[in-house]
Amino acid sequence: MSRTRELAGGGRGVEVEPERLVAFLERFATEHGGALTTTVAPRRVDVAAADGARASIPVPFGPLVAPAGQRAGLAVDDLTDHLLVPRTIGLLLVRLGGYSVGVARAGVVLTSSTGSRPVHGRSAAGGQSQRRFARRREGQARVALRAAADTAARVLLPHAAALEAVVLGGDGAALRTLAVDPRLAALLERAEPRMLDIAEPRRAVLDQAARRARCVEVQLSPG
Repeated sequence: MSRTRELAGGGRGVEVEPERLVAFLERFATEHGGALTTTVAPRRVDVAAADGARASIPVPFGPLVAPAGQRAGLAVDDLTDHLLVPRTIGLLLVRLGGYSVGVARAGVVLTSSTGSRPVHGRSAAGGQSQRRFARRREGQARVALRAAADTAARVLLPHAAALEAVVLGGDGAALRTLAVDPRLAALLERAEPRMLDIAEPRRAVLDQAARRARCVEVQLSPG
């Protein structure tokens, strides 16, 4: 079943596997009176339907090497060819207290490491007890993020030259903390714009993320 999310400003985003993209867009076109045009740009492909509906596809692992411009009807062959190229990617999934890091190729994890560190939730107590708890929690969070950074450096850096992209998932604040680690900064500058929403990082979640990283998010907006 495809993952969907509500988009800011209306519409929804649907994760679609590369092998299913043409069929998905053909159904979209049929449901909206046919595809009028496909507009191709290095970072985005837009399909406009007869009733005003639109399917917009941010290009992952871009830019798309194809002639830019507007084409008649549904014309996404260049995009699907781009998506089907096997790629070696780094995966970094982090939530406060847990992490899973791996290298994947064509949706299959080749090497990985997963771990966790305890970080207690917020206290409802007040006064001095609350301050002590907050300091303890901050210390636990630092230890947890240091462990995640150490693991990311150990797993990803030996493969840095072979990685064609990096895909992130989890908690944005935690990932931003890792991005300023001197060991990881250059690598994480290459991260894809789309960040995967994930459950608690586990090996099974990493396997799922490797498959999801191949997908595109088709952003559907009504006419």
